[in-house]
Amino acid sequence: MAALTAGSVTRPAAALVRTGQPILTHGVQSGDPEAGAITLWSRADRPARLVAEVSSDSSFRRVLRRMSSPVVTAGSDFTGQLRLHGLPSGADLHYRITPVDPHDAKLAGEPVAGRFRSAVTDRRAIRFLWSGDIAGQGWGVNPDLGGFPIARAMAAANADFFLSSGDNVYADGPVKAEVVLPDGRVWHNVVTPEKSHAAIALDDFRGQFKYNLVSENRTWREFLAQCAIVAQWDDHEVLNNWYPGEVLVGRSGYPDGTPVDPLVARARQAFHEYMPISRTSPDKLGRVYRKLSYGPLLDVFVLDMRSHKDPNTTDLQTADDGGILGMEQTEWLIKELKRSRATWKVIANDLPLGLVVPDSTEGKPNQESISNGDAGAPKGREIELARVLTELKRAGVRNHVWLTADVHYTAAHRYHPDRAAYQEFDPFWEFVSGPLNAGGFGPNSLDATFGPEAVFVAAPPRAGVSPLEGFQYFGQVDIDPRTEQLTVTLKGIDGHALFTQVLDPAAR
Repeated sequence: MAALTAGSVTRPAAALVRTGQPILTHGVQSGDPEAGAITLWSRADRPARLVAEVSSDSSFRRVLRRMSSPVVTAGSDFTGQLRLHGLPSGADLHYRITPVDPHDAKLAGEPVAGRFRSAVTDRRAIRFLWSGDIAGQGWGVNPDLGGFPIARAMAAANADFFLSSGDNVYADGPVKAEVVLPDGRVWHNVVTPEKSHAAIALDDFRGQFKYNLVSENRTWREFLAQCAIVAQWDDHEVLNNWYPGEVLVGRSGYPDGTPVDPLVARARQAFHEYMPISRTSPDKLGRVYRKLSYGPLLDVFVLDMRSHKDPNTTDLQTADDGGILGMEQTEWLIKELKRSRATWKVIANDLPLGLVVPDSTEGKPNQESISNGDAGAPKGREIELARVLTELKRAGVRNHVWLTADVHYTAAHRYHPDRAAYQEFDPFWEFVSGPLNAGGFGPNSLDATFGPEAVFVAAPPRAGVSPLEGFQYFGQVDIDPRTEQLTVTLKGIDGHALFTQVLDPAAR
């Protein structure tokens, strides 16, 4: 891929002259680690086979696994994924992907290497990170900073995997070459054609993911090459606060009358093309909810709280209409949580549970998230959450911890029935972290229905602050194999700890 500078624009792909060996254009990634398995990803500049090799050493003297993908074509924008099995447990492994001409094996491009830690299957220490909200509010890839500056601290944490809690891209968020900050400093953005307007066509959505992986974003590319990602999606993979069946009116960048559902289909395709996701979801519609097991200490439940979301209203209805997870996903979550024998059940919710998140896109007092601002009994989407929490209490499912992003600040929330209008649940924690490279906002108010308490909050002094002001956050989770304690640390842009909470497992 031709190098970009701030404000530059790439030529259309059709104009590139391709001779010789194929090349990999946007680095490599690994994702969805499970017992003995990992998904590897890359993208070529033309039809090619992606040949992946895995080794215990960076010299690749002894290759443990070797696998070749089917030929990647324009149908997938030349992206390809390989699901490798039979890997050792909890090992630091090296991999490299080589693009090979499908007609002449001698025409092999330069390999690109990465590293991942395979999932543990026994009782070992576990560390993972989570956050979300990437390249939003006009704060894109800054070449002066090497890309996304927070990635350096994330890489230094040497985590087993990174849980990306949604808004992996801002498909509705164009960037400009320069943004002047209130103090006179200038933020520079790399600019590409697809990132210059709201995404509508399939190639526009693909371009959002390519943008985050441009060569100038070395910090993020290097991090993703060194740490496996577990990705979920939220709204900005399509556009702000969308819901199925919506017809857009008065949205900047979109003609009035634009239906959302075709945009969602294109965004979903691009998401699956560019994120290394295993095919473990039981959902037939392409939603990305799934469970990943990490030995006897951890199961991760990745939710999709966007694809079945009901319209944004005041959300005060009294009937359960499956308006946040949908009936099928709700049943799956309850069943899998009951079946889990892991000490800790981490639930990745791409929308916060108790924070009130208004939706002003239609100029009405509508609600975007689960909470509706009414402190009484569960109504609207809260009914679905109440059912899940009550089922867990009745089944004796303890040690569930919820992790989210979305609201662009970081916080620790303790939910307790003694403070709640609805009391049929056991106490639990929810932790919030983000953004990674987007405008800082918050804090939001809490809805008392499930009795949340903000034990800790760190937020910027005003809305929309740039990453240069430092209000960017990620969270770190550590599980001790001896004590089985789970420790959550909320961290700032340079990796310093802002807040730490140690959770003891409930007696069994």
